[in-house]
Amino acid sequence: MQITHTISPVLLSRRALKVLVVGCGGTGSAIAMGLPYLDQAMRVWGHTHGLDVTMMDADVVSETNCIRQPFSASDIGLNKATVLINRLNLFWGTAWSAIPNNFHTRSLDGNFEQRPDLLIGCVDTRAARKAIAAALERSSNGATYWLDIGNNAASGQFVLGQPLNGRNRRKADRLRTVSELYPEIVDAASGEDPLPSCSAIEALERQLY
Repeated sequence: MQITHTISPVLLSRRALKVLVVGCGGTGSAIAMGLPYLDQAMRVWGHTHGLDVTMMDADVVSETNCIRQPFSASDIGLNKATVLINRLNLFWGTAWSAIPNNFHTRSLDGNFEQRPDLLIGCVDTRAARKAIAAALERSSNGATYWLDIGNNAASGQFVLGQPLNGRNRRKADRLRTVSELYPEIVDAASGEDPLPSCSAIEALERQLY
């Protein structure tokens, strides 16, 4: 039986759609560069407030990042999220924000109005995905959608889901999250996949073969 999903009315409301991007590496930075185009398209189609984007990552730019990610030598040692947001704000005239911290299970606690409507997870460990799942599934959380994007040497995934929380109830047309469809992806006890090497040559070779 085919089930049709109806987009949440929250995404159609007359206010800025709050987007939180967790992870500013290769995937997260690519997503970030595309969000201004989505912002403009939404405004053209009548969503006058567009997007309100926040990027979150505690990592700093390394020399290797400058080869595989949109950073330059002048960015080395600076926080990735801050660099990317400042660059986007300067170029597009946006007023988006950066949080130079790691995401944890309590990262979304606090002011309800500041919680994201859409969380885009661009993380590379099971532990990080587990933290995102735990935070989004808290009953008081208001996030509507979780888009998980990731890859390893042999596979990748992009899964849009609606975590069970204060906004999303159990119903037939609710989109299942990546942690529901693939529980192993948040099983930190099973160990982590090897991360890219600090060597630029080794890191490039891992992506080619």
